[in-house]
Amino acid sequence: MAEVSAHPSTGVPTATPPVIVGRSDVYRRRMARLGWMFTAPALFFIGAVTLFPIGFAVLLSFENVNVTGAGFQLNGLTTANYSLVLGNSEWHYALVFTIGFTVVTVLVELILGTMIALLLERLTKARGMMMAILLIPWSLVTVISAQLWYYIYNPTYGVLDSILSFLGLGNPVILGSNASAIMAMMAADIWKTTPFVAIIVLAGLVMLSTDIYEAAEVDGATGWETFWKITFPLLRPTIGLAVLFRVLQAFGLFDLPYVLTQGGPGYATTSLAILAEKAMFNDNQFGPGVAVATTTALLVVLGCFAFLKVFRAQVGEEV
Repeated sequence: MAEVSAHPSTGVPTATPPVIVGRSDVYRRRMARLGWMFTAPALFFIGAVTLFPIGFAVLLSFENVNVTGAGFQLNGLTTANYSLVLGNSEWHYALVFTIGFTVVTVLVELILGTMIALLLERLTKARGMMMAILLIPWSLVTVISAQLWYYIYNPTYGVLDSILSFLGLGNPVILGSNASAIMAMMAADIWKTTPFVAIIVLAGLVMLSTDIYEAAEVDGATGWETFWKITFPLLRPTIGLAVLFRVLQAFGLFDLPYVLTQGGPGYATTSLAILAEKAMFNDNQFGPGVAVATTTALLVVLGCFAFLKVFRAQVGEEV
């Protein structure tokens, strides 16, 4: 009910409208419940296909798993799986190989991708056609791409073998020695994923303002100075995003070594993912295999947090 009071200067009675308390809070609570109701099905499926498998995998990594013909049995909690993994020389090598493969390939892809993006940014008429051609390697499924490179590296009928023989460089088995197998795998990965980096960097380049480049040209800055003092600093957020995506992909390396070398020769190209697959499905050691996968996921998460912290400090803004 409205409250009646006299105006302080005229003395004429005026009615004060009633104050409605808490209506906005009630509205927000209703909208929040409505939002949860709409998102509940999606959250359920995310939990079913993502959170539950992750939680079950972590549980298996701490279990003594006994694999039988009828399935597997859980025989109690144990930390022996992690002790076996962390003390294994093959896990140490797989970790070093995965990190080295990630660092080398991402660095080369970043350099080549940036150069290609700078070239495409200067094109006008043929940019669309060049981008379409550039995306062909990246659009291929990794298994198919790896199979193509296997044909190229084949010592009997491979194209590269014929080229080396024609140049008088002998008949090397490229995938048969440690160093050449690693370099061949890196080349296949760089060929496929460099376009991905180039497209991301190109998207950042086309968003940059041309005014600052005109001012640099008036000041007499060279192309190299313009790149290092203007383009590269402005592209840091874009480059950081490309590096983050590529590190996540490269650290989960599985398809290429599985098709090209099966982790060989020996275990020269055995990544952490290949090591986990061999432990679980070749040796039927599900506990240690899942422990390898869990430690790999933990390393990826810690690496992402460290990268984002450094990236935020460099860019000077919230990520």
